[in-house]
Amino acid sequence: MSSSLPTRTAPPPGAGWFAHRSVAGLAADLRAGRLTARDLVAAALAEIERWDPVVNAFVTVDDAGARRAAEQADRELADGVDRGPLHGIPIAVKDLIDVRGLPTTAGSRHFTGAVAGEDADCVRRLRAAGAIVLGKTATHEIALGPTGDRAAGGPTRNPHLPGHMAGGSSSGSAAAVAAGMVPLALGTDTGGSVRVPAALCGVVGLKPTHGALSLHGVLPLAPSLDTVGPMARTAADCRLLWTVLSGTRPVPGTAPLAWVAPEPIHPTLPEVTAVVRAALGDLAEVTEVTEVTVPEVAELREAYPVLQGSEAFAVHAERFAAAPGLFGEEVRERLRAGSEIRGWEYVRARELRDQVRAHVLGLLRRHGFLALPTVPLPAPPVDARTSAVGDVRAALLSLTSPWSVLGLPALSVPAGLAGELPVGLQLVGPPGSEHRLLTIAERL
Repeated sequence: MSSSLPTRTAPPPGAGWFAHRSVAGLAADLRAGRLTARDLVAAALAEIERWDPVVNAFVTVDDAGARRAAEQADRELADGVDRGPLHGIPIAVKDLIDVRGLPTTAGSRHFTGAVAGEDADCVRRLRAAGAIVLGKTATHEIALGPTGDRAAGGPTRNPHLPGHMAGGSSSGSAAAVAAGMVPLALGTDTGGSVRVPAALCGVVGLKPTHGALSLHGVLPLAPSLDTVGPMARTAADCRLLWTVLSGTRPVPGTAPLAWVAPEPIHPTLPEVTAVVRAALGDLAEVTEVTEVTVPEVAELREAYPVLQGSEAFAVHAERFAAAPGLFGEEVRERLRAGSEIRGWEYVRARELRDQVRAHVLGLLRRHGFLALPTVPLPAPPVDARTSAVGDVRAALLSLTSPWSVLGLPALSVPAGLAGELPVGLQLVGPPGSEHRLLTIAERL
């Protein structure tokens, strides 16, 4: 290896071996013989051993399986078989997504001992591209929470300040990438579960257009909202992963942006708005930036818990009836609330979604893309449930869930720091605009 494996026993946040290495650079080193896939897996396993006791990002590490896959990747490259830019690259997978032969526990005692018999479709695509699955990352229990500190395996902690939450529900995936344990990870996003932890941990997270990727092999939470999304340290790395998952290619060109002030949607800390607005200002040199108001979006904050709560209870109704005590208290109470949602409330929420969607699509046709903070505050302390901007769970989902209700693609990209903690800029686009969102993010 040209770059030595990490030797520190307690690296500071962001100092993991993969923290400052791009996927494209790793791929070039593999093909030039400066690194092998076995080197990359060894580096990832070493970082997991050092970081995970503090961060708690992984629930399962497939040491033997990853090493076997690395040996195969090296043999293939030696024989002239090149599967593309992810060939030999380690990746982590959220523990809501099936990986053949590994447990899928969903952070819940309800799934103790459940082992996947086959790969989810998204994992199958990764393997076909030569990526190496390192293991499964922590999730908020059954993905029903944006804090990432309620799971059978305990809370996931923010690599920047371990006393603070990583966000959820894709907490482990965001923390593993932010800490430099792995270069890439898969998460799922129903109301913000990729974007919220991406923002709180300072990485890039993409929620695709609803229906863009197969959900076969992914434990559902709310099927009309669920998506699988890529997570990486940079937009360029995220694009490589999205290209493999979606089978699509980058689309050239740019589009104007419209700033959406977050306060009419949900109270937002002034320092968060300032950091995000300043980051957006950097784009003014290459694209037009205007300002718009979308008051209707605030109504979707009320529609989201109706849609998600009702569908989540439908998914878990039998488990809830048979053994409610196996759910943690917070998730159990949220499922109970979902059971009390009435049919007419669900129908009205869907009708509201259709009305607002037509209006927002019109805005996107006129203004290109929308920009606003991903979350209205930096990462709260672990176990915090109140904050300066209100209830923590409601606040964390307030600026992400409306776009999930509308089924639109949305991307969180690091905008800077508020104190010692990251702040995310969220970009929202029309259906199918994932590559253009990533292009904007790359320019940041």
